[in-house]
Amino acid sequence: MGLDDRDALRVLHDAFGVPSDGSGVVARFFTRWFGTDPSVRDLFPADLTTQRAAFAHAMSWVLGEFIAQRAQQPVAFLAQLGRDHRKYGVTQRHYSAVGNVLLTTLREELADRWTPAVDAAARESLNLIVGVMGGAADAEEGPAWWDGTVVEHLRVSRDIAVVRIQLDQPLPYHPGQYVKVEVPQCPRSWRYLSPSMPPDETGAIEFHVRAVPAGLVSTAVVNETRPGDRWRLSSPLGGLHVDRDAGDVLMVAGSTGLAPLRAIIMDLSRWAVNPRVHLFFGGRYPCELYDLPTLWQIAAHNPWLSVTPVSEYAGDPEWAADYPDVTPPRGLHLRQTGRLADVVTSYGGWSDRQILVCGGSEMTRATVAALIDKGAPPQRIQHDPLSD
Repeated sequence: MGLDDRDALRVLHDAFGVPSDGSGVVARFFTRWFGTDPSVRDLFPADLTTQRAAFAHAMSWVLGEFIAQRAQQPVAFLAQLGRDHRKYGVTQRHYSAVGNVLLTTLREELADRWTPAVDAAARESLNLIVGVMGGAADAEEGPAWWDGTVVEHLRVSRDIAVVRIQLDQPLPYHPGQYVKVEVPQCPRSWRYLSPSMPPDETGAIEFHVRAVPAGLVSTAVVNETRPGDRWRLSSPLGGLHVDRDAGDVLMVAGSTGLAPLRAIIMDLSRWAVNPRVHLFFGGRYPCELYDLPTLWQIAAHNPWLSVTPVSEYAGDPEWAADYPDVTPPRGLHLRQTGRLADVVTSYGGWSDRQILVCGGSEMTRATVAALIDKGAPPQRIQHDPLSD
């Protein structure tokens, strides 16, 4: 029965579900693949932990969609994944090898659970996955990646930097989307970043980056990036957006989660008439609300925009004196103190708004849950995919 056999698909799905760190069948798959073709190892960073976990998560989600007999979203996801993987140097030869190696690894991993029905489901699933990704990659006519030069690096707080890049050629994207970025300090270690401005015809682009604990790439960007560094960017992903005809908007930004919302707001400012937008911008300390002066300038010229700053702590630490003062001129809402989710929901349920939430996974989950508890319809809430 192949893709119609839900029981057989569940056996495959379970193989990727445990353990969640990407070890098990995924670790054995990568070991076998590298053994079959040692040259493939050069496409990946030295530490495979993130790649293995992402691969396990993607396979588990796609197979879960197949079990539910849903095809539209996984096919679109796989097509985008195929287009995106061009930046790694992946070719059709790699796709053929991946399908064969993964089939062999699953057969050995499942052992006595490998029935003729599971074999059929595995072959059809892998053929579809590999076929969609490879076909989408072949059909894509745009560049596999975009290179650019760092022209400015601004340390705006102890662990936050604004990085401005001049690309060799403009990158087409929609405000609110994100890209994968490779920096020279961490070769082959790609990380997701959101442009903080709309696409620019000259190739200018800006990112806001916060160093996270144990974050190799983010720490390198904040502490080590210098003008002249060469960055590489992938094609854009994501669908965060505002529908100008779908009513007023609530935006919730935690720290550098401001970047995609800022790009959307700057894009909206091209229009004379917009839905009302209320942005809550949060950080741990007042000094970490690094872009308030810019937000003040936009709000001063666009009456549809309201900005409420929020900090968890009322005062700044001593190290704040080493960084720019972000206090805006009078005109914004008074700064609120407290947890971002609590402050936002203290204003009401926002059930009549388009809702966009951006920031760390913990903040996003807490804010989304609080809004739903207050009555906001889940289908009205947008946020980027969350890491575990």
